[in-house]
Amino acid sequence: MADMFMAPGKIFSGRGALEAAKETFHTMGQKALIVTDSTMKKLGNLKKLTDMLEREKTEYAVFSDIDGEPDNKMVEAGITVYHRENCDFLIALGGGSPIDAMKAIAMLAVCGGSPADYMGKCVDQKLIPMAAIPTTAGTGSEATQFTIITDQPTQVKMLLRGPGLMPDTAIIDSQFTKTVPAHITAATGVDALTHAIEAYTSKMAQPMSDTFALSACRRIFENLRRAWAHGEDEEARIQMSIAALEAGIAFNNASVTLVHGMSRPIGALFHVPHGISNAMLLNVCLSYAVKGAPERFGDIAVVCGFAGREENAETAAQKLLNQVEQLLQDIEIPSLKEYGIKYEAFMKAVPKMAQDAVASGSPSNTRRKTGIENIEQLYRRLW
Repeated sequence: MADMFMAPGKIFSGRGALEAAKETFHTMGQKALIVTDSTMKKLGNLKKLTDMLEREKTEYAVFSDIDGEPDNKMVEAGITVYHRENCDFLIALGGGSPIDAMKAIAMLAVCGGSPADYMGKCVDQKLIPMAAIPTTAGTGSEATQFTIITDQPTQVKMLLRGPGLMPDTAIIDSQFTKTVPAHITAATGVDALTHAIEAYTSKMAQPMSDTFALSACRRIFENLRRAWAHGEDEEARIQMSIAALEAGIAFNNASVTLVHGMSRPIGALFHVPHGISNAMLLNVCLSYAVKGAPERFGDIAVVCGFAGREENAETAAQKLLNQVEQLLQDIEIPSLKEYGIKYEAFMKAVPKMAQDAVASGSPSNTRRKTGIENIEQLYRRLW
């Protein structure tokens, strides 16, 4: 059976990637809308981009109101600016939130309506040109056909998908990740690790996605602790940026599984950043999923050097789980309680979260049968 494999049309990576990509902006349109957040302005990252655009005589407008994970109101505000400023292409600068918002703005610019109109549909129309410049090493949104937008009226994190949402250009320049604080480096790094592990162990995995997923796992285990403890370590930052891209390409083609399905409802209801909610779930969910695919988990352990090829799958898989648990401890991932979530409120929300997780479709990609009852039990095990 043949597989289809997707990635951005152009990828610029390594030192000086932004400068190397400057000619590409000339081919995308006449005026860009830069979608970003206020932090990028404060850190000077936005000025690095606008200085380059001005040198290249490329017109632009700025929409910098994506402060937090994007919702329908932010996206609708962005599309208003896009039309008011007569823009014809988009550049996202920031973490996963500005990139996801950019995709939704591009979708509405062409297709109209509101983000909720596209829940459960495939966005396959050709959208306006998009360039994604990630400033964190984690979400992989620069290389995926997915965007996550919270619908405020229902408090549901909507997973919108379709080939039209794939950025045309991804610019992976490590200069933008050096200013990321340790706790965000941890959260986004674990997000990338989750993408890679879930892509490799998904029912939808394919040979090409496997190659990217395994490479990402190895890079993350080798470099995340260094990038977290020593933010100025440029080589660690470069390797983590590449790993996040690889993991994004992997899960774009193989999808995600149980962790992501359960993570989005926690984020929507308790306002936990996506990477942190993934990390909170990782031990519990992987311990459940491993019984359905010990060989796959064992493969990751071997590639990362945690187990020998002569070891049986179950033993190798357990070594991987042990390494994941140790990594989360080393980079100080908080528990639900440490994050400030109240036990009673969380338990009350479990039935809704389980229903929302199943409705997302992601848990069904797990190589072990999962249903609402299983997921409710896993949520309760977090305490």
